[in-house]
Order: sequence, then C-alpha cells, then structure tokens
Amino acid sequence: MAQPTREKTKKKKKRSIDPPGVAHIKATFNNTHVTITDKRGNVIAWSTAGSSGFKGSRKNTAYAATIAAEKLGQEVVQMGLRTIDVMVKGPGAGRESAIRALAVAGLEAVSYTNLTLPTNREV
Repeated sequence: MAQPTREKTKKKKKRSIDPPGVAHIKATFNNTHVTITDKRGNVIAWSTAGSSGFKGSRKNTAYAATIAAEKLGQEVVQMGLRTIDVMVKGPGAGRESAIRALAVAGLEAVSYTNLTLPTNREV
C-alpha cells in the first residue's frame, strides 16, 4: 500500500521589529539601493531600482528610486514597522525621492543622517 507523500513546506517566520527601523539609502550614479534593517543591522527587507524592473541608464533616475522605495515601504508597513531612522549615502539622483517615497508609504522618519564622505582629491 503506497503512502501519500507530503511536501515539506517551510513556515514563514513573522519577524518582530523593534521600532525604529533603519532605512539605508545608497544612491550611486548607476543605481539606488534601499535597505530596511533593525537597530542591530539585521536586514528586514531591501529593494533596488534594478530589481524593480529598470534597466540600463533608467536605473539612476529619481523615478526609479521612488518606485523601489515605495515597494519596500509598503512591504515593511505590512510587517508592522512605523518609524525609521534614515541614513543616506552617495551622490546619486535618487536620494531625496527615495526618502519622500518612504514617507508616502506610511513610514515616519525620526532622524536623517548623511553618510556621504567628501573626497580629498586634488585636481
């Protein structure tokens, strides 16, 4: 007698997020990366302009950064996160638009930090 086979499925753990989370926005000349972490630095969710469907030179636009940040914001709001600290790094076009998109998604920014280092190059 053949026994029915059961597929093993992993249960998705529901993460408990201690507020505030930290939004890391890295805006380069070629792409924009948006990552939400907890206070310890463990990644909760991430998105990039490239993973949102933009290719080539369209990845470095402010619109692409907005779409990536909106998608990510909606995802973490569904997880229960409401407040974030924002850390921005890089010279790219998607800096301010990504911050605005996170606010539109329902996340309240508690603080803003610019981590972009000045270059010490002499021309």
